[in-house]
Amino acid sequence: MPGAGPPPLVDYDAEADAYDATRGGAPRAEAAAAAVLGLLPPTAGTLLDVGCGTGIVTARLTRPGLRVLGADASHGMAATAARRGLRVVRACATRLPFPAASLDAVSAVWLLHLLREPRAVAAVVAEAGRVLRPGGVFLTTVDKDAAHDVGSDIDEVFAPHLTDGPSDAAASVASYAAGAGLRPYGDAPFAGHGQGRTPRRAAADLLAGRYASRVSPRGVSARELADRLRRLPGQDTPRPEPTYRLQGFVSGFADG
Repeated sequence: MPGAGPPPLVDYDAEADAYDATRGGAPRAEAAAAAVLGLLPPTAGTLLDVGCGTGIVTARLTRPGLRVLGADASHGMAATAARRGLRVVRACATRLPFPAASLDAVSAVWLLHLLREPRAVAAVVAEAGRVLRPGGVFLTTVDKDAAHDVGSDIDEVFAPHLTDGPSDAAASVASYAAGAGLRPYGDAPFAGHGQGRTPRRAAADLLAGRYASRVSPRGVSARELADRLRRLPGQDTPRPEPTYRLQGFVSGFADG
């Protein structure tokens, strides 16, 4: 039907200035950074944050002796991260401008769920494995979109329209990691501060394409689905916050 189907993907160049405010801001970023640092081996001296976006998480990945770099394919996002004083390269996560076995750690926070093209996630995981030294670690969020399913009335509206096979399913990512010579290293849950959805915000995010990786309207247009959200009670009452999961993988067979 006209107007049916998935909403447009997010234009990250255009979203850069407002991105942090619409994604939980500093509290969520601090929780994510703490999870990354908690899984990062104490001997790690270099960390590349792939898909660093505005750098709001990357800027918090600090500890003595750790050199942190960011990489993002979006010019707008990379420029915003650079304004935070970060060292950033503009690069696709499947073609990183680093030699093989040159880094101690690679992180990818809230990236893999966005990659819907066939084999895209496998390619990103393989590239992380390529640039890691033996004993280096790859740290990535998994099951990101699924974490937002908290049993709320918003979830009931979205349930018939969820995309099949999330690209960052934990089992799939683990399989890709094994193929890249990475074995499980550890995991860490962390709170999605400020991410308890309200019906009003969910409707706006749907129309802006911010749920494109998770919601694909079937038999209705995105606007009709948004109207259903706008009819829910408590339009500005946040539903429960998600709990995200960071999964770690170590390169080769050295101890992490």
